[in-house]
Amino acid sequence: MIKSPCIIGKNCEIRKGAYIRGNVIIGDNVIIGNSCEIKNSIIMNSCEIPHFNYVGDSILGSKTHISGGAVISNFRLDGKPINVSTLENNVINTGMCKFGAIIGDRAQIGCNVVLNPGSLIGKDSWIYPNVSFRGFLESNKILKLKQ
Repeated sequence: MIKSPCIIGKNCEIRKGAYIRGNVIIGDNVIIGNSCEIKNSIIMNSCEIPHFNYVGDSILGSKTHISGGAVISNFRLDGKPINVSTLENNVINTGMCKFGAIIGDRAQIGCNVVLNPGSLIGKDSWIYPNVSFRGFLESNKILKLKQ
């Protein structure tokens, strides 16, 4: 199902059961997989969101890959406005009650990852499967569960 307003670029693959809820811009050569839900988001060129994902109120850079079951959460349980942390440990209050993540170009998000509201992920960074993350991850970093 695709609700407007929505812009979908060229050569995209929107698979069975995808739900694009509106206020979405999707670039060229993007895959939106089965049982994915996208709302209020900008998805740049050549992103892959292949199956069982939720992307809310977010921006995904080009060639970003979101593995199966990963969720980009956009709402705090207490309903308060969402804060974003910067590299300099500054905290910015967005004033918004719904804000997901900004993910840099070529980032890789593993299976079943949860990105909590206000997460910033630098370009070329990887988050391994099953991580729950909130905050700022610099470019060219790898984040995985401690073993």
